[in-house]
Amino acid sequence: MKTGAGIARPPIGEKMNETTISPAVTRRQFLNQALTAAAMATAGPWALSACGGGGNQEPQLEYKIAQMLMVGFRGTQLTDSDPIVRDIRDYGLGGAILFDYDMVLRQYGRNITSPAQLRALTAQLQSYATDQPLFIAVDQEGGRVVRLKERYGFPATVSAQYLGSCNDLELTRRYAFSMADTLAENGLNVNFAPVVDLNVNPDNPVIGQLGRSFSADPDVVMAHSWEMIRAHDYNWTDTCLKHFPGHGSSTGDSHMGFVDVTDTWSEIELEPYRGLIRQGRCRMVMTAHIFNARLDPIYPATLSSAIITGILREKIGFDGVIVTDDMQMGAIEQHYSFDHAIERAIAAGADIIVIGNNLRYEPDIVPDTIALIRNLVYAGAISEQRIDQSYARIMAMKALMHAESLEMPGEYE
Repeated sequence: MKTGAGIARPPIGEKMNETTISPAVTRRQFLNQALTAAAMATAGPWALSACGGGGNQEPQLEYKIAQMLMVGFRGTQLTDSDPIVRDIRDYGLGGAILFDYDMVLRQYGRNITSPAQLRALTAQLQSYATDQPLFIAVDQEGGRVVRLKERYGFPATVSAQYLGSCNDLELTRRYAFSMADTLAENGLNVNFAPVVDLNVNPDNPVIGQLGRSFSADPDVVMAHSWEMIRAHDYNWTDTCLKHFPGHGSSTGDSHMGFVDVTDTWSEIELEPYRGLIRQGRCRMVMTAHIFNARLDPIYPATLSSAIITGILREKIGFDGVIVTDDMQMGAIEQHYSFDHAIERAIAAGADIIVIGNNLRYEPDIVPDTIALIRNLVYAGAISEQRIDQSYARIMAMKALMHAESLEMPGEYE
């Protein structure tokens, strides 16, 4: 194992202990290293059968757009005729999100059935990503929100609420490392966790009642979230704070429809983001589909420039990757056309557009969405500079997958 200014991911089966940890690099050093590696990575070949290109040239617009998409698919194993294979191989799709349950078919077994099956599937997915590594994501929060379930042969988990109520950081650390190690061993490199929503409304049907929040106390949320983040950092798996700017006070479920938190949300719900971002402890942020007229009188957070750019980027100072929640959720689909929602999310500042393709399944969602965004650029509705900004952030994150010589932040201090 590498030692010195930082750590590298240990070989499979080698466990982390305090004697193998060295002082953490700063987030600024971490990003500088990532950006340097990204510049090297982007100088590589861009051979895309659907988009053209080749040699050491600037990647084409369609490729950059494809890298901004993270899409769900059907199948526990792949063949060359599967749409997801085409999407990765021919269009350069940037990410895939996996589920164990198919919402449309109402049956389990969508992408995950066992550890051996999952390892084979993620290896297949990465084998088609010849230019840049593929983000392969799941929602593995612990407790009731997990895709790698114990009954499939994966280690047991507990909820964030349980860990927060125990308020034992060593206990959280053990569960966090078990979770992160499981994801890494099975080829998953993005976990849409931890939830940093404050449990200010215990009756909240999508946060409080599901045990997804560590606490109503932002300090408790930050402390336990940090244990989750650094466990994943050590295992070379990216984490994602969610759901910005705070879903904990809601009385409704944005999966189902419009959710207005204007009268329930408070400024304290930003504290976990402020704290973790300013301490250099945030890798990605996921937006919420909630509406708050005090922050934006027109759009929900995912579509709001005032919230994403104005608050998260400019006021809080986050310079990393921002991802949307699933754009097929009811809070978006019931009130905006798909075209308008995609346009607004990118214009607002989102870097990665998540389309779960599970609440509604469309095999051609990737080429259709690439064409949609390309045409928005050609029409002047979105600038190519805006696409380039997101592409650069994504490449900086992916550069770490190329270069395990880079130092990783997140060790014991």
